Amino acid sequence: MRSGWGPGTGRRDVLKLGLGAGALAAMPALSHRAWAAGGADDATLIAAAKAEGGLNTIALPPDWANYGEIIKTYQDKYGIPISNASPDASSAQELQAIRSLKGQRRGPDVVDVGPSFALIGAGEGLFQPYKVSVWDTIPDDMKDAGGLWYGDYFGIVSLGVNTSAVKNPPKSWADLKKPDYKGMIALNGSPLGAAAAFAGVFAASLGNGGSLDDIGPGIQFFAELAKSGNFTPVAATAASITSGQTPIVINWDYLNLAQAQKTKGMLKIDVVIPEGAPPFGNYYCQAISKYAPHPEAAKLWQEFFYSDQGQILLLKGFAHPARFADMVSRNVIPADVMAALPPAEPYKNVKFPDSEQTKKAQKTLAEQWSKLVKS
Repeated sequence: MRSGWGPGTGRRDVLKLGLGAGALAAMPALSHRAWAAGGADDATLIAAAKAEGGLNTIALPPDWANYGEIIKTYQDKYGIPISNASPDASSAQELQAIRSLKGQRRGPDVVDVGPSFALIGAGEGLFQPYKVSVWDTIPDDMKDAGGLWYGDYFGIVSLGVNTSAVKNPPKSWADLKKPDYKGMIALNGSPLGAAAAFAGVFAASLGNGGSLDDIGPGIQFFAELAKSGNFTPVAATAASITSGQTPIVINWDYLNLAQAQKTKGMLKIDVVIPEGAPPFGNYYCQAISKYAPHPEAAKLWQEFFYSDQGQILLLKGFAHPARFADMVSRNVIPADVMAALPPAEPYKNVKFPDSEQTKKAQKTLAEQWSKLVKS
């Protein structure tokens, strides 16, 4: 995963080049503007949010993209308690919570879902529109034009390898077929419901002759892994990778990097971006429930989350925030946070699917996964 720097090139320059050539290549130029009224420090919004008495989030694990610190900072900053239901729930379960808890005080106010599920939620009318005050600095390709959802952070698919259990870590998608890895390879859930697992299948397609228009080779790849016994249906967790139950986890780079940092000194986890194929990247999306019991606290959450402070907290968790390019251009990211990021070389050729490609892949997966991937 670690490529060298070019002569005379600094980390900040490489990150800017990498994002410009890859993750943000298809995105239009960003406009930059000062914070407007209604932002994270707007007194009227803060007062209204406090009056509601709380905020309901869902599916935000504390060790995922630094959500633990993000939640604590919001609570400390505004004095608004957060109830975070079902931290390990999938994107599909988040949408189901909106449907099933409609009209109840314990229903989710905000969700953080994969883009395919953001499209489903918007299509079903599950979200209410809200444009944060820094709306213009979120790339157009990472947001719904009407404000129903907006991308919050992105990553690329990687392999997290527990080297205590795996003596010869795989370097490519083809390597994962080797008999050495029998029973070792896992996703973080079913790709039919978990956005990270869906991304894992998409990434495998790029590594096996497929494309953003064809997820089929990725499904076939997992069918072969399941048939050989290399793929286990166990949903990988931080505990399962450290224990050796799932020593090779196909997951987002920021999750594997955070796990490697957490276990440093006790256990060595290699984070591998598979060679020989363009990395697959995608983002998660924030949205406010149409039936939010605390709508003002939800708006304040979004303002905080997309403020420089909130976006830097995401970056501390190795997740590249949606407003990364804007913040780099204004030189507001602390040097120590930038220095902790991995080399940007793997990010230069990252591939992001558009909404139509995502919908097509989701349809194909729904039709074929359960039929082909037997475990």
